Amino acid sequence: MKEYLHLFGPVASRRFGRSLGIDLVPMKVCSENCIFCQLGPTHQPVTTRSEYVPLQEVLGELESWLQQDGRADFISLAGSGEPTLHSGFGEVLQKIRSLSSIPTALLSNGTLFSLPEVRQAATAADVVKVSLSAWDQPSFEKINRPARGLDLATIITGYQDFRQMYDGQLWVEVFVVPGVNDAAGQMQKIAAITQTIRPDRIHLNTAIRPPEADWVTAAADEQLVESAKLFTPRAEVPHDPHETPREAASVSRESVLALLRRHPAGVENLARCFGVKPTALEKLLTELHKDGLIIPQGNAWRAAEGCGDAADA
Repeated sequence: MKEYLHLFGPVASRRFGRSLGIDLVPMKVCSENCIFCQLGPTHQPVTTRSEYVPLQEVLGELESWLQQDGRADFISLAGSGEPTLHSGFGEVLQKIRSLSSIPTALLSNGTLFSLPEVRQAATAADVVKVSLSAWDQPSFEKINRPARGLDLATIITGYQDFRQMYDGQLWVEVFVVPGVNDAAGQMQKIAAITQTIRPDRIHLNTAIRPPEADWVTAAADEQLVESAKLFTPRAEVPHDPHETPREAASVSRESVLALLRRHPAGVENLARCFGVKPTALEKLLTELHKDGLIIPQGNAWRAAEGCGDAADA
């Protein structure tokens, strides 16, 4: 299989099925330093848009992948940081649309949607996912630790303006951090703001992989289910305890490796990500370890050096 610098996967994704990721920024170029980020710290959050990786290289790899493989349920702009920081992300979306019928997703923290050019470029995606985990500027700064000058009220207005011009699928992700934004009153405030954005779907997420701040913990499944009731439309949760886990056979070696190459994770976190029982993954992880493809890292697993590059799109 050909290795790429800017493409990863396709990997298994709960929301997007078999998803090819396109990474448009180096690790970890982002406009936020979120306490829950699973990619580690952003040492210097930025808001300057630039061609962080060569656009023509990205487009060339995309054409090559479409010719040699071209099988995916989605193509997602995601990866090592905030994709809208790349000045050409809209051109990438347009290129995919001109070459393929595979739907596209833009996975963004939404901080730059106050810019008209970002909103316009984002309309080329079939699905746009933005984030909202705070309800005012102090909570925004505590949870997301944004680059200087970013204002939550301005970002929310950007979301509302985008909804007016966008007829695709707009999704909002709310990251739930116990003890920080999970109280009923706090969730109600976030839900009220979310309703003004008029999203098609809302997802509640929580720390299923090691977060940037080691004191951040995962919200319980039952708590997420209760919080989901506060949102309109009702929010979806990463794993509804009333759902039946999938069979382990539906999880491939490639999808587990793709996730572990960028996100070290323990068996419990992996099970939640793939929607299977932890015991269902133990044999697969043992085989990967025996083959020298993954190695232990504390209580988690990570991909061995020289095992390629991928992420969960």
